Amino acid sequence: MGKLEGKVAFITGAARGQGRSHAIRLAQEGADIIAVDLCGQIDSVPYPMSTPDDLAETVSSIEALDRRIVAVQGDTRDLDALVAAAEKGVAELGPIDIILANAGIAPQGTKTVDAQAFRDVVEVNLFGVYNTVIAAVPSMIEKGQGGAIVLTSSTQGLSGAGGDGTGATSGYAAAKHGVVGLMRTFANWLAPQSIRVNTVHPTGVNTPMVVNDAMQAFLNANPEMGAALQNLLPVELVQPIDISNAIAWLVSDEARYVTGVTLPVDAGFLAK
Repeated sequence: MGKLEGKVAFITGAARGQGRSHAIRLAQEGADIIAVDLCGQIDSVPYPMSTPDDLAETVSSIEALDRRIVAVQGDTRDLDALVAAAEKGVAELGPIDIILANAGIAPQGTKTVDAQAFRDVVEVNLFGVYNTVIAAVPSMIEKGQGGAIVLTSSTQGLSGAGGDGTGATSGYAAAKHGVVGLMRTFANWLAPQSIRVNTVHPTGVNTPMVVNDAMQAFLNANPEMGAALQNLLPVELVQPIDISNAIAWLVSDEARYVTGVTLPVDAGFLAK
């Protein structure tokens, strides 16, 4: 029996990358999954975003583990859409025990000051995190048996390294710092209900959000940026499973008294 047997996890950005990895890892521990993803493109994002086929692959991966999954296409910027997704998932799987606000974008790829890119990254990476918790936590509170929430921030949520004043990079760092503020306020708000709230702070992760032509062109054109983002350990990128393993611990009873913490999984990036 897995350490999350009988739990239901609500996960955004679950079609691919870290979100899919988290869904699979939690399912391996016995959790059923409510998977939400936009499965569409945002104009300011210079790399291809997820598709319905990606979400279908996540569904197949979870079902192959003999776990249940409810998959919904939805935009984290739309609170009503997330509320509907949570209600659908709860109706089919039962109350929510775990929330992973994972969905995010990284529209870096240009030196141009772009107000729309700033707005988009803040709306997805900060407003979307707020909406995710607000939509899903009522089920957790109503169940009355506590719960665990992990908000995905970044090393850029604890460091200003790599900023260049553009809408994309400034917006990304600002949003990821804002996620820490949300975590701390949520941790205080929800502690009386025995609901724990933490952030995880990955360094660069080997996912389509980071490994793509636009990001590579950006780093090639700005080598000082790449140097600023190097890890302390001799590894260029960590793998999605490295973040998923940390989250699987955070949401389990093994971390039952861990709340309000900022957990880096960063190959030493923040120790430099």
